[in-house]
Amino acid sequence: SADGGRNLSLDSIPMGLPMSDPTAWATAMNNLGMAPMGMTGQSLLPDFDPALGMMTGIPPINPMMPGLGIVPPPIPPDMPAVKEIIHCKSCTLFPPNPHLPPPATRERPPGCKTVFVGGLPENGTEQIIMEVFEQCGEVIAIRKSKKNFCHIRFAEEFMVDKALYLSGYRIRLGSSTDKKDTGRLHVDFAQARDDLYEWECKQRMLAREERHRRRLEEERFRPPSPPPVVHYSDHECSVVAEKLKDDTKFLEAIQTLLTWIERGEVNRRTANNFYSMIQSANSHIRRLVNEKAAHEKEMEEAKEKFKLALSGILVQFEQIVAVYHSASKQKAWDHFTKAQRKNISVWCKQAEEIRNIHNDELMGIRREEEMEMSDEEIEDPSEMKETEESVLVSQVEALKEENDSLRWQLDAYRNEVELLKQEQGKASRDEDTTKEQQMKLLQQALQGMQKHLLKVQDEYKKREAELEKVREEKLKIETLLENLKEQESSTSRVCACSQEKECPVEKTLNNSPVKSEREVLLVGIISTFLHVHPFGASIEYICSYLQRLDSKICTAEVEVLMTRLQNTFRQELSGVGASLEKRWKFCGFDGLKMT
Repeated sequence: SADGGRNLSLDSIPMGLPMSDPTAWATAMNNLGMAPMGMTGQSLLPDFDPALGMMTGIPPINPMMPGLGIVPPPIPPDMPAVKEIIHCKSCTLFPPNPHLPPPATRERPPGCKTVFVGGLPENGTEQIIMEVFEQCGEVIAIRKSKKNFCHIRFAEEFMVDKALYLSGYRIRLGSSTDKKDTGRLHVDFAQARDDLYEWECKQRMLAREERHRRRLEEERFRPPSPPPVVHYSDHECSVVAEKLKDDTKFLEAIQTLLTWIERGEVNRRTANNFYSMIQSANSHIRRLVNEKAAHEKEMEEAKEKFKLALSGILVQFEQIVAVYHSASKQKAWDHFTKAQRKNISVWCKQAEEIRNIHNDELMGIRREEEMEMSDEEIEDPSEMKETEESVLVSQVEALKEENDSLRWQLDAYRNEVELLKQEQGKASRDEDTTKEQQMKLLQQALQGMQKHLLKVQDEYKKREAELEKVREEKLKIETLLENLKEQESSTSRVCACSQEKECPVEKTLNNSPVKSEREVLLVGIISTFLHVHPFGASIEYICSYLQRLDSKICTAEVEVLMTRLQNTFRQELSGVGASLEKRWKFCGFDGLKMT
């Protein structure tokens, strides 16, 4: 039928009709991007280059781009498109008026391989349409309508661009001038479901290829997965322990040890093995610290070398700038030409800028070194004491941790001895001999551990005694400083009174309520504390302050001392009912007048 689409395969038909104008035919076929061929198949122009798709010496009027499927670029205005008469077997195509604007087309659908052809002659047949448009490429199907138009589907997208070139041509069947045998062709893009489906399939295929390519790229750059960690056994434990001692295999071994601990492989039987591996990991810290120190030393040497090289460069820059300045003096400057003077001044300016940049860099390095030196100045003596105390405290804590670890290890050895004793009766005689050897070894190890434990405990007691002495000395120094500050104002009065009344003072000293130097220090500290609390303070508050200085001070001792000194401290009751509270106040200034 005329409306149904179908595939056409035309046999070669002998064309014996003569061509009226072979040159016009060759020009038209060249404009279509095809090799100029005659009706019988022979080449019309021997200088046609099939690789370039154009005749030598003739510029391409409408260059096509096969396989790209895009609209060709517009023709430049200085190269007019010359369309000439095209002679076919059954019809003739006459070009449109070159001064008219190009025919309008709709927006190109994606993957378009089908064109709409309108303005066909009423007497036009599918054979004539095939004869005209098969020059543009392989035609897959023609669907002709009864209303003088049809749809043509090509094999490739670039063939549609060639078919659009024929838009605007007037067609005449044979030599007839009848209206039914003439028409004006209008070629435009057509939207077909088959074209869209093929284009979508092609896009999906390209997307799949792109995803596959990206996946391969990601897999190529993805880091390899770590090897699985082996399960714990005595043999693997010995292997990991050896690796922990090797710097090159330490990372692998420490990862295995971490995995075993997280899996819960530590128990009473394997605790000693794990402790030895953890001890090996701890010893690796020293190697890391030494390595860091070596790198820091290399960095300092490199800095020093860079500083020396930079200073040498600056010396050379200074000499070059001095040469420029001496050349700029009038004695030598007058002998240079204008161009030479300009070059010398430019060079001098550039050299001074570079010298200033390098000089600033060197000064910055020296400034950094001075700041580092200022940070390393000697600290105050009080800070030195605090650091010594902190060092002692840290040493005591380390000894405590080591003591605890030795105790745990001793318990582990005892448990192993008990297990060996239980298994001794069940095993054979050969096993008994080996167990006895193990028992001896374990007993020797226990004796050594006990000796080491006793040494650690003695050292721990010595360090605690030293720490206690340091604390007492610090407390005495602080109390003496506070008493000296308070007694500076009253030294003159005390001296005068002591000269006038030596004998009464001796008697009062014998009958004084303060019986020791320790009580004198306590009175001074309590007086200073209550002096800054004008509304008084409870005995618990006062003792809490004193116990910070000396933990051996008790509340009863302080209360008895303050009760004996009635002219210095006074007890008052404040509050009503349940809120009744006893407060001590300092009344030394009033008591001085009374005595």
